Amino acid sequence: MFEPFSFSFVTMRATERAHEAVRAIVRSGDHVIDATAGNGRDTCFLADLVGPEGRVFAFDIQEEAIASTRSRLVAQGFKDERVALIHASHVTLQRHIEEPVAAVMFNLGYLPGGDHGRRTCREKTLAALAEGWTALREGGVMSVVCYRGHPGGLEEGEGVLEFAGRLQDRGAVVGISGKKETEAGPFLVVIEKKKP
Repeated sequence: MFEPFSFSFVTMRATERAHEAVRAIVRSGDHVIDATAGNGRDTCFLADLVGPEGRVFAFDIQEEAIASTRSRLVAQGFKDERVALIHASHVTLQRHIEEPVAAVMFNLGYLPGGDHGRRTCREKTLAALAEGWTALREGGVMSVVCYRGHPGGLEEGEGVLEFAGRLQDRGAVVGISGKKETEAGPFLVVIEKKKP
């Protein structure tokens, strides 16, 4: 079981805390999802975790993000067979996944360095979270980094919190860090699918 509020998390960025939570669960040979590939940082992190026998499914709707992720993977020496780059919305992720995954990572908002007008939104994010939760195996973990500083970000973050709350009511383990009512910065939601 992960511990999303260990002391070391206090000074970490939300993305680093997400990596720590996922690292605690994912093992070599696992299958995982990067639901928002962006510039490929989480994709490379996951590719390293799963090793040569594992598989990463990385999604993005922007061709620019897929190209950036591919370049980062090549620069870091990862082989194509370890990572499937999927130019599609994360809302469709179950169409591309054949077996349960150990982790699903979301890093919401817009592509850093890209068009800020193209960003995740509450409605599609909630649909993608439901898709990701269904794909997640028992004992797996979902991490969601939410940003509140762009148009629609506050509403999207609140939707993520509501989604996590409903899962917690059904027995999921939910950890939230960085969420302060007066803060506009990012926060992290980590949800573990408990084993029966």
